[in-house]
Amino acid sequence: MEIDLDKVPKKYEGLDGTELAISESQERMAVVVAKENADKFISLAEEENIETTIVAKVVEEPRVKMYWRGKLIVNLSREFLSTNGDVKKSNIKVLKPDYENSYFAKKAESNDIEKTWKETIQDLNCCSQRGLVERFDSTIGAGTVLMPYGGKYQLSPQEGMCSRIPTLKGYTDTGTIMTYGYNPEIALWSPFHGAVFAIVESITKYVAIGGDYKKAWLTLQEYFEKLRDDPSRWGKPFSALLGAYYVQEKLGIVSIGGKDSMSGSYNELDVPPTVVSFCVGTVDIKNVISTEFKNKNSKVLILRTKLDNDYLPDFDDLKENYEIIHKLINEKKVISVSTVRNGGIAETITKMCIGNKIGFKFEKDIDVCYPMYGTFIMELAKDVDIPKAEILGKTTDSQDIRIKNTVLDINELIELWEEPLEKVFPSKVDIQKEKCENISSNKKQIISRTIKIAKPRVFIPVFPGTNCEYDSTKAFQDAGAIVNVGIFKNIKTNDIQDSIDEFAKQIQDAQIIMIPGGFSAGDEPDGSGKFISAVFRNPRLKDLIHKHLYEKDGLMLGICNGFQALIKLGLLPYGDIMEMTDKMPTLTFNDISRHQSKMVRIKLVSKLSPWFSQIELGEEFIVPISHGEGKFVANDQALKELIENGQIATQYIDLEGNATYNIDYNPNGSVYAVEGITSKDGRILGKMGHSERCYTGITKNIPGNPDMKIFESGVKYFTY
Repeated sequence: MEIDLDKVPKKYEGLDGTELAISESQERMAVVVAKENADKFISLAEEENIETTIVAKVVEEPRVKMYWRGKLIVNLSREFLSTNGDVKKSNIKVLKPDYENSYFAKKAESNDIEKTWKETIQDLNCCSQRGLVERFDSTIGAGTVLMPYGGKYQLSPQEGMCSRIPTLKGYTDTGTIMTYGYNPEIALWSPFHGAVFAIVESITKYVAIGGDYKKAWLTLQEYFEKLRDDPSRWGKPFSALLGAYYVQEKLGIVSIGGKDSMSGSYNELDVPPTVVSFCVGTVDIKNVISTEFKNKNSKVLILRTKLDNDYLPDFDDLKENYEIIHKLINEKKVISVSTVRNGGIAETITKMCIGNKIGFKFEKDIDVCYPMYGTFIMELAKDVDIPKAEILGKTTDSQDIRIKNTVLDINELIELWEEPLEKVFPSKVDIQKEKCENISSNKKQIISRTIKIAKPRVFIPVFPGTNCEYDSTKAFQDAGAIVNVGIFKNIKTNDIQDSIDEFAKQIQDAQIIMIPGGFSAGDEPDGSGKFISAVFRNPRLKDLIHKHLYEKDGLMLGICNGFQALIKLGLLPYGDIMEMTDKMPTLTFNDISRHQSKMVRIKLVSKLSPWFSQIELGEEFIVPISHGEGKFVANDQALKELIENGQIATQYIDLEGNATYNIDYNPNGSVYAVEGITSKDGRILGKMGHSERCYTGITKNIPGNPDMKIFESGVKYFTY
């Protein structure tokens, strides 16, 4: 292969040949195609506004050559590359684990249950990570079967990720599960046991979600200290490798690859021996189960896996337990399953209780803080006989956990659990606001269609950074519309004008224009949606938008980034494109000053818009949000007019159905808890919640109705 480094696209200028040759980049992907297909591939990439450059060619000579500024700077034989470099040999010394002071031996039962329980849930390997997790979009692709945190309070951590496999047309009940396992404390004591229990933990979590362990695959990620010439340091990855192989052989599961690093040292500081196990596989999403307790007065059982004298699992016992759990889940005999790990039963019961704030009473005298890897705790759907399982206790209607003479308040446990990482990854804001007013408008729909269309056409414009076009397309297609997606291109000099011409044609043909969510131009500085706004301010498109709305009786919808664009254009709340002033409503940064991704409750408070024709005033819904700039702000006069006009369409609400400033329910701090607004006549709607991601069979661990029938309402405006 001959590579021309001068042709490699660069984000930064000034890189020399060596830097170009060895630099890693998440923004570049190398694709090898046959020479005769190169032009076709480039053409397909250009249709998606993806920059594509030919940087190398495959040649017959078995060498890799790199050129920079016309000079040959790398010239290696293919034979040498196949050796993976020079073969090295090292002596290895494997140290026997200290069983008298083992990780498991140090987890002796405490006489002070309350103190030990609270210390356990505040351990960094157990405490809440919600402030970190919410920074990542957990619902993109509209396939999330399990939200990261379950229950109506969205507090119970799940055992892993589960997502429906995406399809361009139709739906599948096949989903994927991914779980992980690793305990640094075990690995520090014994790298062999660390690898064993990393894999056992990941597979046990996988089974708890609904996976069949016999159909699971593993991938491992390793991270070790610098090995130098010390045989005992070399013995750590060697022991971990043997531990991983031992489990795979016992369970009949293979690993499909992995990544390793041997550079985890700084001066005298070393990382713990690290083998993180990831378990992946497919599942029927109808059989997927979550961790949070669902009902009061449920019987709760524990299914334990035996350990031998060397603190290793009895794998025959473990496999039998995997089979039992899988059968119970498929037969719908259990409604909640969670696993026991580093924090023992105390950690597991706490996390199962907090999602719905359902209490628990122990009926078994058991060490609650001992790490029982390979052990399951399950809530029964009904009274069934499970010979190997033991009765642990039952759920209660009191918000506490009762064990012997100790009573632990669930709300206090939540505060303790959330406290350790709150300053690092905050989930709360200390902003005092007055009580939020509930809005309810009696305004009725004031517009009606002028012509009937069997299948209205929807135009969805896509800009650099847009990532919700597939979900939005499917939502409209399900509602009966014909959808055309147009990509705004800006790589070549003539792309922008060509895109304007294409957008103009699509707008003229459409009955509905929808601007989807995403991160427009990477959410450019000083606010989102400016790139989209700049495009639609083109005089030709601006005129066509006006005609679309007021001469052709068209509708517009903007969700998340699309809502931001409609606000910046003036289309919301004013109904036409105009220059922005500092007195106009806008969307700004969330109060918590970071991205928020979770499910929120909203209420329909105005029926002014045809976008809500299929639901009733006062109906409540739960929808996903994912944004960093969703806080709606407006001055008092603008708010008064919006309320009087019925333009505030939806409000964020708490569990009692009241508008609120509480960040657990109002994720951005919007004034009057505004989630969505409309134009004065209701034909333009903007909202932050991703209603296009609300398909059936997903977000199974969050109770509530996600279907606002927005897309059906928009289509039926033209079809009735």
